[in-house]
Amino acid sequence: MSAGRDKVKLSEEEVQGLLHENIKVQVAANGKDGFPHLTTLFYDVQDGKIVFWTYGRSQKILNLERDPRVTALVEDGTDYFELRGVSIEGRAEIVRDRDRILEIGKAVSVRMFGVDSFEALGEIGAQTVEKQATKRVGVIIHPDRVASWDHRKMT
Repeated sequence: MSAGRDKVKLSEEEVQGLLHENIKVQVAANGKDGFPHLTTLFYDVQDGKIVFWTYGRSQKILNLERDPRVTALVEDGTDYFELRGVSIEGRAEIVRDRDRILEIGKAVSVRMFGVDSFEALGEIGAQTVEKQATKRVGVIIHPDRVASWDHRKMT
């Protein structure tokens, strides 16, 4: 790695901080035609790993069932000298256990709506999450390679 890359690389603590500060991740799975299938999802961080839930019959799940390799990108900043990001290449674990799916869905919903707890979503919010869990699967991204940058370190 070049000295320039070393200068902007995030520490593990900074990587986890960036993942916890943001709520959306871009996920690329390999489509059957060889082209990346890219989507943006709300996520949570559990045991240092990105987790999300999505419809079990979605294209991304069909792709991940065929090929579990995945790339995830979390980034923020507007100006060039503010840009920060974490790119994760890894393997997707598809979660089909209903209790675990619901746990992931609750956590993602809390982050997505910016509330302190699942109970803060109220009865209608809780019912919606419970109903959605019957149609969804969870995904855990197990990292193989992590690249990171923080352009704020350049100044």
